[in-house]
Amino acid sequence: MAAIVGRKLVVQAPTVLAGDWDKALAAEHKATLLLFDKLEKTAPDDRRKRRLLLMQLSHALGKHAMEEENAVYPALRDNGLTAEADALNHDHGYVKQYLYDLSDLIAQGEAFLPKLAAFRADLETHMRTEEQEIFPRLKTALTQDANTALTRRMNGEGLKLA
Repeated sequence: MAAIVGRKLVVQAPTVLAGDWDKALAAEHKATLLLFDKLEKTAPDDRRKRRLLLMQLSHALGKHAMEEENAVYPALRDNGLTAEADALNHDHGYVKQYLYDLSDLIAQGEAFLPKLAAFRADLETHMRTEEQEIFPRLKTALTQDANTALTRRMNGEGLKLA
């Protein structure tokens, strides 16, 4: 049991150490893009490496989505940003679709990289929208105490899947 708790704390530590919820999510965005970088460098015949990296990407995105969907997006809705929260949540469905498609394309070699590039482009647009438009609006709408509470809640959600 202690090992499980220890592993969860190690996995969630970079997010916690990044600070406020918006900075923590931006740090996770950067870490996700590093996984894309690694995947993009894999050879078409290196199925094992692609499978491992895709599993890491899927886990990182799943944890990240849980933090956003169970903490940040409800805060957006509570602060009058319902359409924005719904649009961002909608994007998460396509993340799952991309991961599903990519897992099938591992064995097809060359077809993998174009799908990965499209996924990355869509994800970068989603990240930019969050970081540059929507999250700053929420952060400004919240009091310092509310921002602190949201950070705590988001980290708690991350620990569930860490």
